[in-house]
Amino acid sequence: MSDEKKILTITADDEGIRLDVCLVRAYPELSRSQLKKMILAGNVKHFERTITDPAYRVKQEQTFTLMVPHSEQIDLVPENINFDIHYEDDDLIVIDKPAGLVVHPGAGTPNGTLVNGLLHHCGSSLSGIGGVKRPGIVHRLDKDTSGLIVVAKNDRSHRCLSLQFEKRSVERAYHALAWGSPKPLSGQIEGRIGRHPHKRKQMAVVSENRGKFALTRFRTLKRYGLRVFKAECRLATGRTHQIRVHLAHIGHPLVGDPIYSRTTAARLSGISESDIESIKTCRRQALHAVTLGFVHPRSRLQMNFSSKFPKDLRNLESIFERVKSSS
Repeated sequence: MSDEKKILTITADDEGIRLDVCLVRAYPELSRSQLKKMILAGNVKHFERTITDPAYRVKQEQTFTLMVPHSEQIDLVPENINFDIHYEDDDLIVIDKPAGLVVHPGAGTPNGTLVNGLLHHCGSSLSGIGGVKRPGIVHRLDKDTSGLIVVAKNDRSHRCLSLQFEKRSVERAYHALAWGSPKPLSGQIEGRIGRHPHKRKQMAVVSENRGKFALTRFRTLKRYGLRVFKAECRLATGRTHQIRVHLAHIGHPLVGDPIYSRTTAARLSGISESDIESIKTCRRQALHAVTLGFVHPRSRLQMNFSSKFPKDLRNLESIFERVKSSS
């Protein structure tokens, strides 16, 4: 199997930073030491020029190609995986991803992913820009975040959609259940997001000289007393775990989030044992991508899609509504 190709275009936010730092921000699944070795080995190119200096200062609109050697052989096998299709044509497919479904194969998840299901559904008609393990993948949702995702079926569509994400012109809204009661009820959260300084698998709001600029706008849709609220979050940027990190940063982590939240005794006070058990059995963050809007790569028409809050999160809403009414 050939190496995996990744293509990165430098934005204004990354102007002037080191190449290795820029790459680790873009691909948090790879460590800085791994990326440094790849740069030194000649695996990064700017057009035909090979860049071998990890400290190379990048410039806005430069495009780099990174070839990632395969550490393990992964043979992508088409699998009949169930997911809802909201729209499909010759250029793209819009899917309502269920919680628990990983988007693409990776370490520890060689199969059973959305990509495996797409290969079964679409055959060979997927863009190759995302590399061997990520055919057609333009953007991602976390494994346990549900909702709308668009996949490109050819390279032209992939480039067009990727450019819209880079220019932040894609409309994306999420609904979330979070602990507490925010003051004010709406606003924006601005804080640079990067790797947690001590917990490698976590992201965090970091200092000005680290991470990448991130902006989340939110408004409260409903309050369940002072215990929980439902929020609509809109992304001005698209950083790893952005909504989860930003809401936790202001003291309102998502209900059920296994990384950035804890279901403490104080949060569960006054709730029946059966309802507490139901809350704890929802083993995923209460976050759903409800709307997705973009310009179609071929027709140039604006396309807008919406998805209902899923059943498991509606069940949580019912519990918090019942607790609110009885208190």
